[in-house]
Amino acid sequence: MKKAVVLLSGGMDSAAVVAMAREQGFAVHALSVRYGQRHTSELDAAAAVASALGVAAHKTVNIDLRSIGGSALTDDIDVPEAGGEGIPVTYVPARNTIMLSVALGWAEVLGANDIFCGVNAVDYSGYPDCRPEFIQAFQTLANLATKAGVEGAGIQVHAPLQFLSKADIVREGVRLGVDFGLTVSCYNADDQGRACGHCDACRLRAQGFKEAGVPDPTHYA
Repeated sequence: MKKAVVLLSGGMDSAAVVAMAREQGFAVHALSVRYGQRHTSELDAAAAVASALGVAAHKTVNIDLRSIGGSALTDDIDVPEAGGEGIPVTYVPARNTIMLSVALGWAEVLGANDIFCGVNAVDYSGYPDCRPEFIQAFQTLANLATKAGVEGAGIQVHAPLQFLSKADIVREGVRLGVDFGLTVSCYNADDQGRACGHCDACRLRAQGFKEAGVPDPTHYA
């Protein structure tokens, strides 16, 4: 089987991407990142998802983005209950760039030519590193900056959820047998992974299940 590195946060989007990569015939090497986020229950969720979906390997790496702060997810800034105007304070500076870079390094070590991530540009919070232009630019970088890009078959960055609504993601995950009850999306989840039900991530998630006509399996505090 061809190998692929799939970024797995523990949220519903990345869980769906793992299942999609497996359906395409990839041996999934799931990568999670402990970056100093407000809670680590999403990392527990990532481990549960990886086990349930039968990935080939699951690795968690440590990167301290709390040391630079600048986000409600990595600093002493309150998480808002709505996104508001402009880029919200829940945006983590350079997070997707850093995570994709680590995934790129692991892909080279594994001899994998494919990287999957769950960025979405439809029902999302307005983060600049979720846009199609960003994914295209990172793929260009990946093929300029690596041995695989210069001497090998090159690197392909897949973002299969990019143009799907949250409802579409729910339907696709259900079709592929994803247990969304294992996932944690909330910015303010407690130690047991229970969601606040009020933040932007909770609102988008709940809306997706409602529009898809699928019972919401989220565990709320």
